[in-house]
Amino acid sequence: MKATQLLHQFGQSIWLDNITRDLLDSGTLRRYITELSVTGLTSNPTIFDHALKNSAAYDDSIRAELKAGRKGEALFFNLALQDITRAADEFRPTFERTNGVDGWVSLEVSPQLAYDTDKTIAAAKALHAQAHRPNLFIKIPGTKAGLPAIEAAIFAGIPVNVTLLFSREQYLAAAEAYLRGIERRVAAGLNPDVGSVASVFISRWDVAIAGKTPAELTNRLGIAIAGRTYRAAQQLLFSARARRLYNAGARPQRLLWASTGTKDPKADPALYVNALAAPFTVNTIPEATLKSVAERSEIGAGMAEDGGDCEQVLARFAQAGVDVLALAERLQEEGAAAFVKSWQELLAVIASKSSALGAAA
Repeated sequence: MKATQLLHQFGQSIWLDNITRDLLDSGTLRRYITELSVTGLTSNPTIFDHALKNSAAYDDSIRAELKAGRKGEALFFNLALQDITRAADEFRPTFERTNGVDGWVSLEVSPQLAYDTDKTIAAAKALHAQAHRPNLFIKIPGTKAGLPAIEAAIFAGIPVNVTLLFSREQYLAAAEAYLRGIERRVAAGLNPDVGSVASVFISRWDVAIAGKTPAELTNRLGIAIAGRTYRAAQQLLFSARARRLYNAGARPQRLLWASTGTKDPKADPALYVNALAAPFTVNTIPEATLKSVAERSEIGAGMAEDGGDCEQVLARFAQAGVDVLALAERLQEEGAAAFVKSWQELLAVIASKSSALGAAA
């Protein structure tokens, strides 16, 4: 049995961290669903930037959008929604079979809105309404400015994938925003069943400190942070506050592991996948990593609910001069900036292709 199937049986959802029109048109996504136990999909500006740069599959759609008078962001979101809604329909049977626990796809609001709460809320509402799919998460960054938008979106009944979380503290802040949104729905007499995941990025921790700590600590920081966060998530999952909301009809916000492709060429491609196996969590896996994991027939022992030796490992990093709280803030800021850069590059590609295709029409 493939390791991806074993992870599914273990209770972890495997979501593909990629989307392209070629992936949809070729039937590859459907094959991943049927053969590799993939049960969801995420996207981000970098993924769409690469998809548009490296394929002519969007050219006809771009021509149609130009004829309709659309350009820039409006044109891009129409293209993205064409792909995202097709993917959502592929996962719709999973969504129905699991009563909305699984089978989700994600689309991000403009990263340029990361620090503008009101515009983020407006964009989230507009995108979700335009997609008209129940299994669509709108990705909102878990920055300080994003937290009120997360709460407001949840209160409005919009499912949210909270992105750009790097630490236990940032995760708990996002979880608090989610809970407040649900509590407001309960108080208002609204259905509190609004889906959400909280995406914690892993590999970027190890990239940030590569070569700056003792060799025996190589590629161990991200996993230790995950252990600390997982323990906090387990405590929250069974807290009195959360159980009161479950009793009112709410569902838990699931923990999602993001950035789980191994960046160190010397490391096992499945390093993070094996270390982060845990029931009732999601792992978004890059396509290359998915293929590598699928070639295997075993998985790791799984995460310890109490975080295992995470605190001892983190203490060793502290002794080596790593301030994880400060680094978490830096990684979140850098992550937001990187997505803005990808977004600007994406819009430049859109502008370039629009100009070329419009001139050729």
